[in-house]
Amino acid sequence: MRYDLVIFDNDGVLVDSEPISNRLLAAYLTELGHPTSYEESIRDYMGSAMHRIHELVLERTGQRLPEDFDDVFHARVFAAFEQDLVAVAGASGVLEKLAADGVPYCVASSGSHERIRVGHRTTGLDRWFDEKRIFSSQDVGRGKPAPDLFLYAAERMGVAPERCVVVEDSPLGVQAAVAAGMDVYGFTAMTPADKLAGATRLFSDMGELADLLV
Repeated sequence: MRYDLVIFDNDGVLVDSEPISNRLLAAYLTELGHPTSYEESIRDYMGSAMHRIHELVLERTGQRLPEDFDDVFHARVFAAFEQDLVAVAGASGVLEKLAADGVPYCVASSGSHERIRVGHRTTGLDRWFDEKRIFSSQDVGRGKPAPDLFLYAAERMGVAPERCVVVEDSPLGVQAAVAAGMDVYGFTAMTPADKLAGATRLFSDMGELADLLV
């Protein structure tokens, strides 16, 4: 099926940020008295908007995270991005092919606008994304697994949900895309295939995606 819009998740799909951010998140939560391993961070928070981290910690412990939690965490993440972040292998090629073929695309991420931009600028992917192609959970108030972000991106891009395909690597993202009535291609480079049940199809190499979208 030829889609009218390709919606990319950002972290783990376009930029290889999940190992960095989840290592730092696990360390910071542990530092604050909420022992968390890297594996637990991946399991519980991968693909989440920041508000979900606050909600889960409060639900599990009855304690609120510090008011400056987001600012401190993002400062650590951005510093690490500047040192270590790279684009997901094959992502630039996919974007180049979509642009050359005139296929509309955008990014819709649980991350903040600042996080998206820092990641794209650091990896050189910013040349593929102007302001009109970037959407964040900040724009809608509710992050994944709610469908709001994907529906908002489709509306702003002028495409009906059933004509969209989402590229996702997290269970929360797959759930959100399905809830939005969109096809979703699950990227299994970091997430086991069985965790992305519900995806329209699965793939493990971003270099394969351009051919799958034909």
